[in-house]
Amino acid sequence: MKIICLGNFPPRQCGIATFTENLVRSILNAAEIHTIKIELEVIAMNDGGKTYAYPSIVKKTIRANEKMDYIQISNYVNDSGADIFLLQHEYGIYGGESGVLLLALLRRLKIPIVSTFHTVLEKPNFHQLEVLRKITAYSRRVVIMNSLAIKFLTNIYHVRQEKIACIEHGVPDFKILGDDKQQIPKDWNNRKIMLTFGLIGRSKGIETVIRSLPAIVSKNPDVLYVILGKTHPHVIQNAGEEYRNYLNSMVSRLDLSNNVLFINEYVSELELMAYLKRADIYVTPYLNKAQITSGTLSYAVSGGCAVVSTPYWHAEQLLADDRGILFDFGNYTQLAEIVNELLDKPELMQKLQQKAIEYGQNITWPLIGKNYLDLFDSVVYQKDKVNDMKNQDIEIHYPDFDITHLKRLTDDSGLLQHARTSVPYYKAGYCLDDNARAIVVCVKAWQKDNKQVYLDLLDKYLAYLTFMQRRDGSFTNFMTYERTVLDAKSDDAYGRIIWALGYLMRFAPTNSYFHLGYEIFEGAIPQYGKLRYARGYANCIFGLYHYVKRFPDQERYLKLLQTLSDQLCELYQRHKKANWNWFEDSLTYDNGLLPAALYRSFEISGEQRYLQIADESRVFLESKCIREDWLSLIGNRKWLRLDQDYDLFAQQPIDAMAMVILYQCAWEATGESVYIDKLQMSFDWFFGKNDLDITLFDSESKACNDGIEEASINRNQGAESNIAYLLSYLISESFLNLRS
Repeated sequence: MKIICLGNFPPRQCGIATFTENLVRSILNAAEIHTIKIELEVIAMNDGGKTYAYPSIVKKTIRANEKMDYIQISNYVNDSGADIFLLQHEYGIYGGESGVLLLALLRRLKIPIVSTFHTVLEKPNFHQLEVLRKITAYSRRVVIMNSLAIKFLTNIYHVRQEKIACIEHGVPDFKILGDDKQQIPKDWNNRKIMLTFGLIGRSKGIETVIRSLPAIVSKNPDVLYVILGKTHPHVIQNAGEEYRNYLNSMVSRLDLSNNVLFINEYVSELELMAYLKRADIYVTPYLNKAQITSGTLSYAVSGGCAVVSTPYWHAEQLLADDRGILFDFGNYTQLAEIVNELLDKPELMQKLQQKAIEYGQNITWPLIGKNYLDLFDSVVYQKDKVNDMKNQDIEIHYPDFDITHLKRLTDDSGLLQHARTSVPYYKAGYCLDDNARAIVVCVKAWQKDNKQVYLDLLDKYLAYLTFMQRRDGSFTNFMTYERTVLDAKSDDAYGRIIWALGYLMRFAPTNSYFHLGYEIFEGAIPQYGKLRYARGYANCIFGLYHYVKRFPDQERYLKLLQTLSDQLCELYQRHKKANWNWFEDSLTYDNGLLPAALYRSFEISGEQRYLQIADESRVFLESKCIREDWLSLIGNRKWLRLDQDYDLFAQQPIDAMAMVILYQCAWEATGESVYIDKLQMSFDWFFGKNDLDITLFDSESKACNDGIEEASINRNQGAESNIAYLLSYLISESFLNLRS
C-alpha cells in the first residue's frame, strides 16, 4: 500500500505539523510491527511565501495561496501509484477563504481520500460549511478525534454516519521517558508546577489563570505557573506580541513575577514530555466551548498531570470519569479554589494523575497508527460499502424554488438593485434592467404555481416600468431610493424591456396584464431604430419571438425580428476573424444570449444562415467557457479581447443564466439532446460545478450570491444575481428533475 499524506510538517512550527509528523511515524511503525508493507510520503503546505528545510519524507510542497500548485499536485498524486490520499484538514492551513483552494486538488483526485478533521464547527460560516461539506463528499472516510463531532457532521454537514471513523488524538508513550531524558530547568526544583503549553493567543484565556494566582499563592507561595510556547504566527502577523505584553503587564501589576515563568520557545517533543512529566497541575483555560480537539490536552492527560480545564467540548469528553476537573469559563475564583484543594489534598491529585496515565496508555501513537492502517485496509482492500458513496455524495441536491429574497429586495417602488450580504442596499436605488427581468420571472413562476404572491410582485415591477417610460416611448433606467429619476438610457435596458413585455403578452396571467403590456410595448417599439449594440438586438429578438409566438400572423413584427436578426448577423460578419467567431471584438457579459437569439430567429423563420451563425458562435463561446467538466465563465474583472489573456474572475450569475438560455434555445430550435446535458451543466454552475467548486446558493437567506472571486464567493446577494438564478431554475425545471 502506498499512502500520500498532505498537511503541515516540521520544521514548520505548529500543532498540525507536529501531529502530522507523529501520525506518519506511527503508521510506519505500526506497519513494521505488524509486517505490513507500505510506502508513505508527505506533501507539505508552505505558508506566506515561506520555505522550510524538510526531511526526505517530504516529496512535494504546495504554496498555500497558489491555486495552480494544488492542480499540479493532483496530477502528481494521480500518477504516483498511491492507494490512499491522507488529508490533514484545518481551515487555516489551506489558501483562499476557509481553505477553498484545497478543493481544486481534491476534485481531481482519482484515488480514495481519507480526511482527518482537526476542527469541526458547530456554527460554521458560509464558506466553512460549504468547504467542509465538499471535503466530506470527496472523502471515502473522515476521521474525527472526538465522538461529539459525529453529531455535528451528520446534522450540520449532512455526512453519512457510515463514513465517519473516530480515532482519538495520539500521544507519546511516556514510559519511554527515562530519567536521563527528563531535562527540566533547575529553578523548577522544590516548586509546585502549574503548566499551560501551546501556541499563544487571546483564545487561550491565560489571563484567567494569572488572575487566580494571588489567591493560590497566598496559600501556596511555592507555586510556579509556567506558560510554555511561542505566540501563534497569525497573532504575530496581525497584532504582534500585544497579548504576551498584556499578560506580562498583568503579572507585574499583581506582583507575581516570582510565580509566573514565560518560556517563549517551541520545544521538542522530548522536552515537552519532560515538562509534562514534571508538572503537578496542567491548566487549559480556553475561553470558547467550540473546540472539538486539543492536542495539548491529550498530551497533558497522557503525561499524568492533574488536569484542570474549562468545559470546552474535548475537555468535557476527555476529562470525564474523574480524569480531570472542569471550571467555568473565565471563573478565576473557582479555578483558585480547585487548585488549592488539589495542593492541599495530595491523595486527590494523585488519583487524578493515575486516572489520566491509565487513559493515556489507550491512545499512544503506536495504537493510533494501527487504527489508521485498519481504516486504510477497509477502504483499499475490503471494498466496504462506504466505497460506493463518493458519487452519491457529490450529487447536487437542488433546493425548492423560493422567492424569499426576491420579496426581501422588493418594496413599493420596485426591485432594489443591490444588497449588502442579504440586506437590501437602499443607496443603490433601482434600475429598469432588474425590474424588467423580474417580470419574466414572475410570469414564468405564475405559469408554474398560480400563486398570488407572483402577481403581487408583478404589479410592482410593471408599475416601475410604467413610471420610467417617457412620452416618446423610450425609458430611463435608474431611480434613487428617494425617487429621483436619473437620465440614463442603454441598449441593454431597452432590449430587456421588449423581452419582458413580449413574454408578458404571450403568457399574461390576466387580460388586464396583457393590455398594459401591449400598451407599453406599442409605445416602445418605435425606439428600436436607436439600437447599436449586439445585446440590444438580441434582447429585442427574444421579446419579438414571444410576441410572434402568440400572434404568428403579425407580419410587421416578423419583419422586425428578421431585421434585428440580420443586424446581429452583420455584426458577426464584421468582427469574424481567424479563430474569432464572435459578434464583437470582445467577450464580455451575457454572452450566451447572442447565439441564443439567433436560435430563436431560426426557430421562427427557418433561415439557415441564422442557424449556422448560432452554431459557429456557440462553439466558439464553448471553447472559452467549457475547458474542463464544468462551466468556467469569463469574469468581468478583465474581459476577453480577441485572443488575448482574460480573467476567470469575477464570474457572475447573469452569465451562467445566459448559457442556460442558450442551451434552452438551441434544444428548442434543433431538438438535439446534447443541449439538455449542457443546460444542466450550466445550471449546476450555481450549485458548485464551477471553478471554485462550491455553491453560490445560500441556504440560510434562500438567495444566490453575487459571483465567484478567485478564492472566495462574493457574499453580496443583489437583484441581478437572484433574477439570474431564479430564471435559470425555472427554465431548468422544465428539462431536468430538480426534486431532491
